[in-house]
Amino acid sequence: MKRIVFTEEQIRKLEANPNVKKASESAITYTTAFKLEALQGYKTGQLPSEIFIRAGFDLDVIGHQKPKKSLKRWRETYELYGEEGLATERRGKKSTGRKPAGELAVEEELKRAQAKIKLLEAQVDLLKKGRSARAAEKETLTAAERFAIINRTIRAYDLKRMTRYLCELVGVSPSGYYRWLAAEDQRQIRAAADEEDIVLIKHHFEVLNGKAGALVIKMRLEQISHVIMNHKKIRRLMRKAGLVAVIRQANPYRKMAKATHEHQTCPNLLERQFDQGEPEKVFLTDITYLRYGGGQWAYLSCEKDGATRQILADCVAATLELPIVERTLQRLLERLDGNIHPEAIIHSDQGMHYTHPKTRHFIAEAGFKQSMSRRGNCWDNAPMESFFGHMKDEVDFINCQTIEEVQVVRVRDYINFYNSERYQWTLKKMTPDEFRGHLLAC
Repeated sequence: MKRIVFTEEQIRKLEANPNVKKASESAITYTTAFKLEALQGYKTGQLPSEIFIRAGFDLDVIGHQKPKKSLKRWRETYELYGEEGLATERRGKKSTGRKPAGELAVEEELKRAQAKIKLLEAQVDLLKKGRSARAAEKETLTAAERFAIINRTIRAYDLKRMTRYLCELVGVSPSGYYRWLAAEDQRQIRAAADEEDIVLIKHHFEVLNGKAGALVIKMRLEQISHVIMNHKKIRRLMRKAGLVAVIRQANPYRKMAKATHEHQTCPNLLERQFDQGEPEKVFLTDITYLRYGGGQWAYLSCEKDGATRQILADCVAATLELPIVERTLQRLLERLDGNIHPEAIIHSDQGMHYTHPKTRHFIAEAGFKQSMSRRGNCWDNAPMESFFGHMKDEVDFINCQTIEEVQVVRVRDYINFYNSERYQWTLKKMTPDEFRGHLLAC
């Protein structure tokens, strides 16, 4: 059976119960009066759980087996030692009686040694559990953590006049420890506020199926919940609540490879200047693969506005034939309705769909300049690759059974969400549609 470990808040609530003499992380010491009252109630036919619930104990906290085991131990102690035996904690003891006076000093030294061992064990245990990267590297504890360990040790051993000794052991000042104790109310207020914020953060985290980081949640809090919260605080609370985005984790070992300058079918007119401050001037395009159903493949072609990040046209097809690009370009022209910027550019990679003479002729006839990335250099079309990456992270295509379901239910819905509901940090925390209106109003 899993051992129950009480939190600081649970310990405080237990010690507030008049039937509890003291409590620690792993044990509860009950008052003699409560033990006698419990035994009397048990003799009259009351269940152990009923006795503990009536005494104000939460069985979800102390454990549902605790009442039964405690009553059994108390009955055995009462039969052997009577009421005097209940007054002394019997667990682990085989005899009763006072210690000889000459042994008091030795007992005190032993108690100090045991307290020191407990203190060191608590330090090691905390270092193993949920430590931050900074503390793990230094293998040390913060002052607040040391104060908490001292407090728990003092309560666990019922130590008297040993605060200074324990503070010296862990390297903190007694005055700092007492200030920490006095600030308990403020810590509880902050903890309660954090819990409320965690509920709000968790709501947005779950709405996006755990596929959101601190910056995305910050934008959703501001735009949807009208709550301003620092992104560092959001990260802290996400760590506290164990909320970890399941996608797009930073890889510290990834480095951008330098692409070689090879022959270019078309010049790279953008040079990664994707955002030129004007809507519908730079269009980024590419094709990606979508796996769905029982191992089937669909192909998605998109046109993205470099300034507003809007997806202006898309086409889903079952094959990689040339018409997928032609239909995408045709839908882009329909969206623009003849309003083509005099310096409009369509930028792509050097795939055969875009180097094909038919495609190049179509682009030129429509009034666009054509630009291409350097060969093998995905960074030259990074915004388009980024969109495909986010879509594949946030949309599940495996459950789709037909290509129509892929296009209508998944792709089209996600593009509508991406354009009108997905806030982006680099767009001044606006959605692409909102940012387009912002640019036009400037």
